[in-house]
Amino acid sequence: MNFDIIHIEETDSTNRWLKECHKGVDPIVAWAEYQTAGKGCGSNSWESERGKNLTFSLLIHPEEIPANEQFRITEITSVALCETLERYLDEKSGIKWPNDIYVGDKKICGMLIENQLQGSKIKSCIIGIGLNVNQQQFLSDAPNPVSILQLTGKETDRKELLSRFLSAFEEAYYRKTISSAYRERLFRRGKESGYRDDTGDFTATLTDVTPDGRLVLQDTNGQERFYAFKEVQFII
Repeated sequence: MNFDIIHIEETDSTNRWLKECHKGVDPIVAWAEYQTAGKGCGSNSWESERGKNLTFSLLIHPEEIPANEQFRITEITSVALCETLERYLDEKSGIKWPNDIYVGDKKICGMLIENQLQGSKIKSCIIGIGLNVNQQQFLSDAPNPVSILQLTGKETDRKELLSRFLSAFEEAYYRKTISSAYRERLFRRGKESGYRDDTGDFTATLTDVTPDGRLVLQDTNGQERFYAFKEVQFII
């Protein structure tokens, strides 16, 4: 993949910018110094100080990936982010299902993936990423953010970090073992932990993620529970 990088001073959302302002078909990255309405999954917002972090979106046309295997894009992006971060951090990062990147119990990165489907194919895919890099203090009510600066005490060259991620993304995109790499990095995998669904709080062990992206938990009664996105919460 040969990504063109467009550097934007300010926009409401790099995902929206790519949808409405870019009409080409080549792989492209829109990187904004500041987003006025950065979005996470669902109704979540993303706090990012101007010029301190990486807030960007990728537009790709993943013709090799069938629509019924679109969760593979989540796997590819999540693994690439973890592998990139490990070049900067002493502590290993993990994937909090489905696609938040954690270091310990703190969130360092989130993403929003929007696929446009056409029959059995993915016509286009926009991957929006917010990665905490050089922000020293977080002021929103987000419960557990952390940045590379807070973890290392050093500022990071954001342009170099973006370049390394794009290289890692391309390598992960063609990796045949990407699903197993994703599962090996799952936050809390194999550990008994607290969760919450529409019936209340419970304790379970995270055992797997299905190929279509559902979380598999085994509760203390030995029963397997399957959850789609937003059907269960991690109690942090």
